[in-house]
Amino acid sequence: MSDERVISAPLLKDCIASKTFTDNQRPITSLCFDASGELCVTAAQDESLNVYNCRDGKQQTTLLSKKYGVNFARFTHQRSTVIYASTKEDDTLRYLSLHDNKFIRYFRGHKQRVTTLEMSPLDDQFLSCSLDKTVRLWDLRSPSCQGVINVNGRPTAAFDPAGLVFAVGVDSGMLNMYDLRAYDSGPFATWPVEDTYYYAKGLPDWTSLKFTNNGKYILLTTSGQTHYLLDAYDGNIKQRLSGHKSLTVDACGEEVGLSPDGQFVFSGTREGGLCMWDLDKPASTAGAIHDNRPMVTLKTPHSENVRVFGFNPNYMMFVTGSDELAFWQPKDD
Repeated sequence: MSDERVISAPLLKDCIASKTFTDNQRPITSLCFDASGELCVTAAQDESLNVYNCRDGKQQTTLLSKKYGVNFARFTHQRSTVIYASTKEDDTLRYLSLHDNKFIRYFRGHKQRVTTLEMSPLDDQFLSCSLDKTVRLWDLRSPSCQGVINVNGRPTAAFDPAGLVFAVGVDSGMLNMYDLRAYDSGPFATWPVEDTYYYAKGLPDWTSLKFTNNGKYILLTTSGQTHYLLDAYDGNIKQRLSGHKSLTVDACGEEVGLSPDGQFVFSGTREGGLCMWDLDKPASTAGAIHDNRPMVTLKTPHSENVRVFGFNPNYMMFVTGSDELAFWQPKDD
């Protein structure tokens, strides 16, 4: 049963960390919910996968990947399986059954560290990006790579909510849009992304792209002191999100997220805070780029570097993580 409460600024400001888990020996690096919102999987630098039941508020399973390491653990469309990126031995992607802790398939091709891994919202396809300057398309049913896009710089990528289009950020300066059915013909749109007022020499390193659920906007996260809301139809910057202190560790965009309704953006900070922006109420609407500042910064149980954030797709709760994992919900729950 889903939670039908309307997400609002007063409700979010009143949220508290209702439960904290200390199951990891080293920092958590990725977080993902299954489609139902009942389960959440984390990956950590201690080479563990932890699965939590969000409805019961309990840890459900711990699996170890000591030989290969683990990052970017993502549920497939089956809650009993995940894909993840290796961090040791090589850069193979692995398809794992959580039920019996056995690998179903391996996906080989990347030559350097994987920096993005995302399932298609539509079917069994998924995409990955790597420091080897490639974006690769895959299908869970085949170990063979379905397609490769070579780019001139570090890429990041995301599917749109319909699973028909994907965006590729290139070298922290260019946004390319592809039709999944005709990606080998090249991008159907290419847009430079610039904020010369703040960054005359180019934006900080891009760490992730995230579409809003209505497909109208793309949240562009960076390693610097700003994130950006882009128009998904023309690439123009609509809002500049500032007022937070970026992480002091390598960020991969996992610390930033959106509410399911697309109105609120969240970002972990280096000081253990969680900043929230209301996209409907930017601080300033002067100029082409609207400036937005946090409506509130919540104090978390984490002493520093809130590395992961996720808002549950079906329940009124969200999750933050660093060395420990925290479940958040409204104070009156």
